[in-house]
Amino acid sequence: MSLTATYKLSARLFWRDKGMLPASVITPLGLAIGMPTLMRNVTAGGVTAAAQMFVGTLALILSGTAFLNITVALTMRRDQLLLKRLRATRLTDRQILLGEVASTATQTVIVMVISAVAVHLLADVPLPRDPVLFAVFAVAGAAVMATLGVAWTAAIPRGELAAPMTLPFFFLAGLASGAMGPIVDLLPSWLHPFFAALPTSAVVDVVRASYGPGTLGSDLAAAAVPALVLAVWAGVALLSIRRWFRWETRKS
Repeated sequence: MSLTATYKLSARLFWRDKGMLPASVITPLGLAIGMPTLMRNVTAGGVTAAAQMFVGTLALILSGTAFLNITVALTMRRDQLLLKRLRATRLTDRQILLGEVASTATQTVIVMVISAVAVHLLADVPLPRDPVLFAVFAVAGAAVMATLGVAWTAAIPRGELAAPMTLPFFFLAGLASGAMGPIVDLLPSWLHPFFAALPTSAVVDVVRASYGPGTLGSDLAAAAVPALVLAVWAGVALLSIRRWFRWETRKS
């Protein structure tokens, strides 16, 4: 069994998990397509408002399809002792987790691309001016969020608690990115730096730059701080996994 096999297995389980698909794919995708389309037709801003809303909803995809899905999936597999059985194969711990993260990140990027094409067709939202910048941060953001999801499993005692303990991050990401409207502007200003430091906010900021006017120089400048934010979160996730990740349930 190889890393490729682990990747394929994880991808197969991702799309066959009928219990998780509504929360990890259908809901984020529906919001990412439906809300911009609604804004396009009911607001004076039209396409501009739809584009701003769409970029914000990408945080919902990152937190739902990447973070929520891998957290629930790994917690359930841990409880079912599937992770422990995988460790008994020739796969190393790193290969097992890397396959899970890579697979989840791939599915997340696919959902992001589908949503971008859909809002282009349904709400006249233009495609990114800089598709390379969009792609790089879509992949990086999905990978970081999936890695954070792996780390978060250590805080979840049982599989049935995985979704309730992860959903608050879904709403927090949507709030910070503007996907739920300008609510964040009504909150105390001292909270704004916290929202800006979220990994989902870093991705949204760069994607917004990829849609707006700019040059190569301005794109690189816009990507500098968000890239650092993602790197810090990736480091925190990797250290947490190394220190606290559990392959089986705690013995009572």
